[in-house]
Amino acid sequence: MKEIGVGVIGTGYMGRTHTYGYRTIPFYYPGAKFRIRLVGVCSRTIQKAEMFRDQYGFEFSTTDSARLFERPEIQVISICTPNSLHAADLVHALRAGKSVYCEKPLTAGYGQAQEVLEALRQQQEATVGNPSAGNPGAENSAAGVWPQVHQMVFHNRFFPAVLRAREIVEEGRLGRILSFRAAYLHAGQVDAAKPMGWRQDVVFGGGGVLLDLGSHVLDLIYHLLGEYSEILAATHIVHPVRPDREGRPAVVTAEDQVVMMARMKQGALGTIEASKVATGSEDELRLEIHGTGGAVRLNLMDPNWLDFFDQSAPEVPLGGNRGFTRIACVQRYPGPGGEFPASKVSIGWLRGHVHCLYSFLSCVDEGRPASPSLEEGAYIQRVMEAAYRSARENRWVECDFTD
Repeated sequence: MKEIGVGVIGTGYMGRTHTYGYRTIPFYYPGAKFRIRLVGVCSRTIQKAEMFRDQYGFEFSTTDSARLFERPEIQVISICTPNSLHAADLVHALRAGKSVYCEKPLTAGYGQAQEVLEALRQQQEATVGNPSAGNPGAENSAAGVWPQVHQMVFHNRFFPAVLRAREIVEEGRLGRILSFRAAYLHAGQVDAAKPMGWRQDVVFGGGGVLLDLGSHVLDLIYHLLGEYSEILAATHIVHPVRPDREGRPAVVTAEDQVVMMARMKQGALGTIEASKVATGSEDELRLEIHGTGGAVRLNLMDPNWLDFFDQSAPEVPLGGNRGFTRIACVQRYPGPGGEFPASKVSIGWLRGHVHCLYSFLSCVDEGRPASPSLEEGAYIQRVMEAAYRSARENRWVECDFTD
């Protein structure tokens, strides 16, 4: 059985999430064809790195990410740091020949995303016809040569309800898509007294809720409906001043709310909202898609279900069988998943992350491309840049803009 060596950069909330996934995959996928080895962990402080090493079973800890890139027993790098730090580590990991599993958004801005794409292009050109450099392909993987695979952590694609929604769209059961509405709602920034964090500072985040939550919604619509044509956006900083960690007033430079209208290349028109000032919300990702043949809707606060409406059902007195059908997706993953926990057991937020990670590691093991790729992450970055331009200039902006 192939052993995949892992290095994790970042020991915050998402570092813990990735590590949880690596540790628990053997439980969720007992038939997996690979074994995971937690080799190294990197954090800003040695104390946090050592805590991760000791508590979660890594072999060594460091404050220098270069130590992960130089170790031959590490094939996969997880990037779980603030947005502004992604680009440098992505470029270094790619040049070191590592496979990369990167948190969203890809970078803090579209300019940095282009730097990552250039590094990726150079690495791909360097490996063409050179299997010893990790040229992707099943034949090289079978020969013991590690391919270089990369994936974004758009984990909301990996819930059974979303996977089933994509099947329904691909089967053509919605007909021609007419409209959609999507929202990702939190209430974490409603309180003006809450201390400012890095996500409220464009220096570290590159933006606010658009990059943090909006990237997820934009990716889901892209995943289900294809590319964007143009976008109209407005952003809002609800509390322009917040206390910093020491209680001193600090200027907030990143938005708390963004509302967008988007027109897709296939013709559908819809609305997208991301907010951290939606009072009463917890972690609510809502999605509705309407077509000439039917509709789907879901809410990932209740992720066990996908609602599907079949327009072909006859409209008869008393309604007949016409109406939305609730599909019990629950944890019905295809094998080797779906057995533990049982397929009928209620699903949760972490399960989508674990399946996203399993999908990536399966691609690493088999030497095939993963999706959503870094190129797809860069595309979403481009759409978010168009949204920011729209908000600044108060106009529709084409998503295929010229730099």
